[in-house]
Amino acid sequence: MLAFRSIVVTNKAVINGKTLFHSSKILSRRSSGGNQKLTFRKLRSSLEAKKGSMKNTKNEIPPKEKKSLWNSAEFWGGCGALAGWGMSGAAIYDASQSGAEIISLNMTGVLLVYSSLFARWACIVKPQNLLLCSCHIANIFAQANQMRRALEFKMECGENKQVQDIVMKAVGAVATGIGCFFFGPMVQNGLSQANLGIVSSIAAADAGPFTVHFWAPMSKWLISGASFVDLNRPTDKISIAQYTALTLTGFFFTRYSLLVTPINYTLCSVNVALFGSSAWHLGRKVNADYIITKDKDEKK
Repeated sequence: MLAFRSIVVTNKAVINGKTLFHSSKILSRRSSGGNQKLTFRKLRSSLEAKKGSMKNTKNEIPPKEKKSLWNSAEFWGGCGALAGWGMSGAAIYDASQSGAEIISLNMTGVLLVYSSLFARWACIVKPQNLLLCSCHIANIFAQANQMRRALEFKMECGENKQVQDIVMKAVGAVATGIGCFFFGPMVQNGLSQANLGIVSSIAAADAGPFTVHFWAPMSKWLISGASFVDLNRPTDKISIAQYTALTLTGFFFTRYSLLVTPINYTLCSVNVALFGSSAWHLGRKVNADYIITKDKDEKK
């Protein structure tokens, strides 16, 4: 006679006080003339293998990386936006406290283009920076007012021809911007699908020449260029508020440009240049107004 006995085997794995799985198996053991086949050893091996697999899986989960301020796009973007607000505030302050003779037409025109492009950039970059966008919109109005004051001052001084040249350049710049806005996407699409090798790759790039990710930092190169052109600008015509804001902007955006998506190396390099040129002007202004003047007063 063959004897059958059913054995219920219940197993559970407990790791760190938590039950990870619970299983029950019914094993049949057959007895025949003292010959018994048991599968306990196989079951034990299977359970141990499962435990080891789950432990390995747990060990493979990487620990959550602590996000520091150095790697926070929100922190550096917020600081950059506050510095941008300082630039807008500087224009408003200069309009109310300083004469129109200190206004640099080159810098004011560049700032108008720069803020227009960066207002758009701040809306589409990841993470989105609405504080930065709002400061650039405010700066557009502030710089437009500064441009108006400077042109009126030039006309009062009899420099009508220079005013006309500036107005014509402004009209040309606006017309070019409108043309790029409407026809740029069509040209980009055509070049991207033309299979022209590196040309098509550049045209389709996330931060390529058909995107604001490219032109926003390029406009900032114009600011740096304007600063370099005016390296010997008389210190009495340098706005300490404006160049303080520009220096801080260059500092904060150097780091911020490496934390956004897409990463913008052009923006990083231009902010290094902006920081250097603006700090140069700021240092000259502080030296002339507070250090040299103080030494002269002490000698008297």
